[in-house]
Amino acid sequence: MELSHYTPFSLSSTPKFYNPHKLRPSNFTHISSHLTSISTGSLSNSRTNRLMVTARETSTEIDTVVISKSPETSLLEISEGYPAPFGAIVRDGGVNFAIFSGHSVSATLCLITLSDLQKAVISRGDYGELGPEDNCWPLMAGMIPSANDEFDWQGDLPLKHPQRELIIYEMHVRGFTKHESSRTNCPGTYAGMIEKLDHLKELGINCIELMPCHEFNELEYYSYNSAMGDYKMNFWGYSTINYFSPMTRYSSSGIRNCGREAINEFKLLVREAHKRGIEVIMDVVFNHTAEGNQKGPTLSFRGIDNSVFYMLAPKGEFYNYSGCGNTFNCNHPVVRQFIVDCLRYWVTEMHVDGFRFDLASIMTRGSSLWDAVNVYGNATEGDLLTTGTPLSSPPLLDMISNDPVLCRVKLIAEAWDCGGLYQVGGFPHWGIWSEWNGKYRDMVRLFIKGTDGFAGAFAECLCGSPNLYKEGGRRPWHSINFVCAHDGFTLADLVTYNEKHNLANGENNMDGENHNNSWNCGQEGEFASISVKQLRRRQMRNFFLCLMVSQGVPMIYMGDEYGHTKGGNNNSYCHDNYINYFRWDKKEEATSDFFRFCRLMTKFRSECESLGLNEFPTSERLQWHGHIPGLPDWSETSRFVAFTLRDLVMGEIYVAFNTSHLPVTVTLPDRPGYRWEPLVDTSKPTPFDFLSDDVTERETAIVQFQHFLDANMYPMLSYSSVILLLKPDIDQNA
Repeated sequence: MELSHYTPFSLSSTPKFYNPHKLRPSNFTHISSHLTSISTGSLSNSRTNRLMVTARETSTEIDTVVISKSPETSLLEISEGYPAPFGAIVRDGGVNFAIFSGHSVSATLCLITLSDLQKAVISRGDYGELGPEDNCWPLMAGMIPSANDEFDWQGDLPLKHPQRELIIYEMHVRGFTKHESSRTNCPGTYAGMIEKLDHLKELGINCIELMPCHEFNELEYYSYNSAMGDYKMNFWGYSTINYFSPMTRYSSSGIRNCGREAINEFKLLVREAHKRGIEVIMDVVFNHTAEGNQKGPTLSFRGIDNSVFYMLAPKGEFYNYSGCGNTFNCNHPVVRQFIVDCLRYWVTEMHVDGFRFDLASIMTRGSSLWDAVNVYGNATEGDLLTTGTPLSSPPLLDMISNDPVLCRVKLIAEAWDCGGLYQVGGFPHWGIWSEWNGKYRDMVRLFIKGTDGFAGAFAECLCGSPNLYKEGGRRPWHSINFVCAHDGFTLADLVTYNEKHNLANGENNMDGENHNNSWNCGQEGEFASISVKQLRRRQMRNFFLCLMVSQGVPMIYMGDEYGHTKGGNNNSYCHDNYINYFRWDKKEEATSDFFRFCRLMTKFRSECESLGLNEFPTSERLQWHGHIPGLPDWSETSRFVAFTLRDLVMGEIYVAFNTSHLPVTVTLPDRPGYRWEPLVDTSKPTPFDFLSDDVTERETAIVQFQHFLDANMYPMLSYSSVILLLKPDIDQNA
């Protein structure tokens, strides 16, 4: 087997050191012979230096021998290397190269000068740009590290927000500023995103979750899409090529300085986000890679050691628990060390604050050719686990959870995979892993659209899902609550469409989820009557209010704060266009309307001590109510849920949801010496939907309901929710 690693370097008067991997027999597992010698050679091409690694079976260690040198290799000193750590690492005045391969017979290291980069590229510099001869998979080289690579962090330190205080914003770097209405200097880049960080600060966000920013090939799905008249792209980026590189084409500097400027631009984004009190979480994909199935390209892992890095059946077929052609062999000793090294790099070198793991259930599956000796170092009686079997204590998660660096950052699991392993509430957690709570999404959607039989389940969601997490010793903040995410309907589409409308994907509407638990409020599509549009706006407020008053960690999807629509497309993975672009012009239109409501609701949540509890609420804090105080209705036909919550800052809060098609007048809990004052009513037009102190007619609006409040009652329209605050009754006290 021949392995290639392409590394550019610039020639200078000072020699650079390139140290091939010194291989020892102990480096290898599952082979009967060991690689024990290395020879090096050069290509006839005087401008590309090639170190050839061969092997033969002896009982001695492997030594490095220089066989010949080209004119340019005379500037290099090649010496004995080190077997760890893996990768290209600066040490001892040079760069050490080391990889693991248990079955290879040779390896090749290609060193490419800067002048040669007109034939080989570090990466394509511009997003969507085809390679030579319209190649969608052009040859890519990797930048060698340098001891002189520096970035001014200006004293940046981890923010370490308590997780219970987070308000997460899931977003796409390119989509955030690519639309012309962003008016940024560098649209679609890390730099462009920096220009718009103040929007997130205004919204009340203190944590962003970046959709994949590891190097990937956006041209992976490149083909003409007649439905749109453009070309399909791998826009979302869930198909990693290089786990240690930020996506180069998200950088305004492209491949300048061999890609070093792209690294610094990502660091600049993290630094500037931290200055605004915003943590940065990365969405990472360790469940599969861009190499696909047996018909896919050979980019790295497949060529290094296919059977080590991927889950393979005995005859070499790929297990496909990811739904993307291959499954990363996460619990193999070498692979799990690679993953831990990668995560540590992004924390220590790039200063990120945590990770969301895509299809994380794959990381709990037994590795290919599983055996206890392979994983634990010793045999276990009755060890009959087959490839892909779920493990109660997966070695990879054990390593991450007990790593001195990684145990201190946010770790969020998407606790399911495409092989049917659904682990929401049961993901191996070591007390620190939280989960995307898909059950919260489903239950909240069903109850708020008025489906019978979900009042009790909805109440569990409001409490942080103790039915899922309490028994396992976890806390409310282990639940990442969301109504919408990148995969599925946007918030506006959730109340506009009953069915998916994915024809724009060019797949005859066969792709995407069919069960969306959505409701169009009476008419399908954007063109609807005034009354239907009013109901939709009310429902959007109901969903957002629910998210902000639930225990656990709320997550908002990019664009939902102004009502972004994808036209009913619930699987927009392939669109590099307006479907996925944040519309800053639409945001400005919504500034005084829905965006205002969202901004005030996030502010309200952050000001309430009781809406980010460290423990699940008990009866000492929380009381449930129905139309009458203290008499909640948990029957199958109930569409009304209300509760009061004692708050050390606000005093006491009354929250109610009426998801019936009928209005209702509720009786409020009696609090002698106090009166209830309305704050939020989603049935009211702006600005009366949220009666903040700056509403000029605030007192007049309250007086209009005074006769109800005097009787300790409040009227609620159908499909509406309210928040009332308990205030001292000045008249009674006087």
